[in-house]
Amino acid sequence: MTTRTLPVARASRLPASALAAAVVAVGLCAAGAAAQAPRPARDATPEVVTGPAVPVFVDGQAQVVGGFADPSTWIRHDLWVETDFDSDGDGRLDRVHVDVSRPGQTDREGLEVPVIYESSPYYSGVGSTESEYFWNVRHEVGAVPPRRGDMPPIEQQSRRPIISNAHVATWVPRGFAVVHSQSPGTGLSQGCPTVGGINESLAPKAVVDWLNGRARGFTEPVGGEEVTAYWSTGKVGMTGTSYNGTLPLAAATTGVEGLEAIIPIAPNTSYYHYYRSNGLVRSPGGYLGEDVDVLYDFINSGDPERRAYCNATYRDGEMAAGRDRVTGDYNDFWQGRDYLNAIDGVRAATLMAHGFNDWNVMPEHSWRISRALRERGVPVQIYYHQGGHGGPPPLERMNRWFTRYLYGIDNGVENDPRAWIVREGDREPTPYPDYPHPEAEGVKLRPRAGGNGVGLLTVDDGSVENVVEALTDDVGRTGAALASATASSNRLLYATPELVKDVHLSGVASVTLRVAANAPAANLSVWLVALPWTEGGAITDNLVTRGWADPQNTSPRESTPLVPGEFRELTFDLQPDDQVIPAGQRIGLMIFSSDPEFTLWPAPGTELAVDLAGTSITLPIVGGAAALGRPVS
Repeated sequence: MTTRTLPVARASRLPASALAAAVVAVGLCAAGAAAQAPRPARDATPEVVTGPAVPVFVDGQAQVVGGFADPSTWIRHDLWVETDFDSDGDGRLDRVHVDVSRPGQTDREGLEVPVIYESSPYYSGVGSTESEYFWNVRHEVGAVPPRRGDMPPIEQQSRRPIISNAHVATWVPRGFAVVHSQSPGTGLSQGCPTVGGINESLAPKAVVDWLNGRARGFTEPVGGEEVTAYWSTGKVGMTGTSYNGTLPLAAATTGVEGLEAIIPIAPNTSYYHYYRSNGLVRSPGGYLGEDVDVLYDFINSGDPERRAYCNATYRDGEMAAGRDRVTGDYNDFWQGRDYLNAIDGVRAATLMAHGFNDWNVMPEHSWRISRALRERGVPVQIYYHQGGHGGPPPLERMNRWFTRYLYGIDNGVENDPRAWIVREGDREPTPYPDYPHPEAEGVKLRPRAGGNGVGLLTVDDGSVENVVEALTDDVGRTGAALASATASSNRLLYATPELVKDVHLSGVASVTLRVAANAPAANLSVWLVALPWTEGGAITDNLVTRGWADPQNTSPRESTPLVPGEFRELTFDLQPDDQVIPAGQRIGLMIFSSDPEFTLWPAPGTELAVDLAGTSITLPIVGGAAALGRPVS
């Protein structure tokens, strides 16, 4: 191990005795060792470093320091940071409510520390999840939906001085300050909620600016004494899960100076991709009938006196005009709520985390952003696990990330593998050189006749089968019921022969379909499954990935009604995945119409025809077609 002096910002403010002791132990980061996986995350209580209360680092990670670890010594207070927007129309710049938790040494000894920051619209209560306040999905595709019920207003919760205790016990003992803020129009923050509007990006930007001395803070929401962040180095890292994971990316798109690193966990990176899918109106898993205006009501916990203005301006104005639950098309409203369109502003080193079985905020959200950042040369790594919504990277990985980019410790994290994948049955991630696995190749497979039973799915050899097969929509049949059925008129199912060896899928599967319908509009759902179906097991035992699309959409922004008997060809991606299909199973492609967990619920009876000659699926197989072990034909 090597030692060197800690590079603390403006370290001359520290007493001489502390400067003498500000020594860190850093693990060797030789080029030959950089590609190796780090040690497993420490699940046990971390060892507490004794001695002078200065940040200490071992193997490139910030350690718990005894002098920082006693909560009774922490300084905790709140304030309001002034933004540069007036979203609630009262003629004053909105102020957002902020709390601070920091080591006592920041006052007693002049220590300056970097900041871990989380922002959220959820800190002051949320609305109802009763279905009567969501959109009714029982209507035909393309029809004007019935009006939803009015959600009861949220009773405002005034919580101060501490907004949240999230992250405090983890990071303050390691020599960081922790900051939380309430999103505009929620809790004690002024302004209006906009669910992806520009003020949700500019509000955390203002907090980062305040931490760097570029914005003003006050002791009260109106007037008050000015508060400065004299204890901050100006280096900020943001993190959070779900909506709280979206806001770090939102802030980063502004390019704000000082936001050095973000760790978004299951972030919603596009509200269109959250509430629509390839032109189709589609709900997030577990929230059937939710839409952007429902989420607005769900978070609208701000000043009751401003809600009438906010409701009229945003929910009943901008959102009502832009959401379009009739066609489901992409438009300017959704474009303004898609962070990929502002990705050029991101400079913060990004560690993205997501679950492959997250059917609420689906795994494409992290993949689409991490890919774009990599193309732009921004430091980025991705952590995927096999679970559902949420799930942070191991603490060790987060610690290395924040230590490198907030404290400037040269721990070599930027040379670590780009992808960390928790494989089935594992607890610790497996490092990949990248995601998808670099050895994955697209292998095209085509269906053969017999899909109302189980037709064959074979590697494309250039031949096509000039057969049209049909299915009848019935929203009363779940995807699991259809996939497990020996035969069904409500779906088409095609499967490979039994695999002779394990097959590793890594990346994004893409499906091309040539379809027609006897109605002007219809749902279209596609599942990739592993067969035989495990009766009584969890759906994740057999569901590999899935996707949805609107056959009316010739492009994201354009749709035209279907003409009976007229075929449309469409190509779209399924959700990203990484898993191993074991030998003895079969890989199955299932095509059906309405998916009762996600789509609208039209009356049963719409018929879809699928032209097998124009239908295929391309699977990302590690090792390519040869990995199948024999021709799948």
